[in-house]
Amino acid sequence: MTKRKTRGRPSKVEQLPAEIQHKLNELLRNGRHTQQDILDHINKLLPEDDHLSRSGLNRYATRMETVGAKLRETREVANVWMARFGDEPTSDVLQLVVEMCQGALFKYALKASEGDDETLFDPDAMKDVTLSIQRLAKAAEMNAKREKEIRKAFAEQAADQADKIAKEAGLSADAVKTIKEQILGLNDGP
Repeated sequence: MTKRKTRGRPSKVEQLPAEIQHKLNELLRNGRHTQQDILDHINKLLPEDDHLSRSGLNRYATRMETVGAKLRETREVANVWMARFGDEPTSDVLQLVVEMCQGALFKYALKASEGDDETLFDPDAMKDVTLSIQRLAKAAEMNAKREKEIRKAFAEQAADQADKIAKEAGLSADAVKTIKEQILGLNDGP
């Protein structure tokens, strides 16, 4: 998709008051109304000089649908990968995300180097993506650490409870020790 050069002015839709633009987006996402119905409804909310044209609304709706389709596709791919790696350790999922981002950055850089448009390759955008990956990695690491601590605390509580119950049931000290070790994962057991 080639980016069309404009005169740098925001479109009439982009100039709409926030509440009307929100309503327009809501009607477009809804999918139950024709563009003509949406155009009529929005134009009733605007002074006559600010009415939207059919072609302007169509351009905006097309652009929003293109963005929406890309977002839905990205979400579907993410859901497939997360379903595949949902039970895998967090580090494996993080590694996959990092590899996907690296691949996307590589394709982006390659496309930028092939084109005539030097503005396509934005070093600041690359920096932002790299920082996002670093932050994601750190958050995932912290999350894994927190999850490990929670599991350990839960296992300790369960072991203490099992110890208490086993002693009340009259089990030997060796049997109680074995049960606690199994719960805490201190030995592989039978």
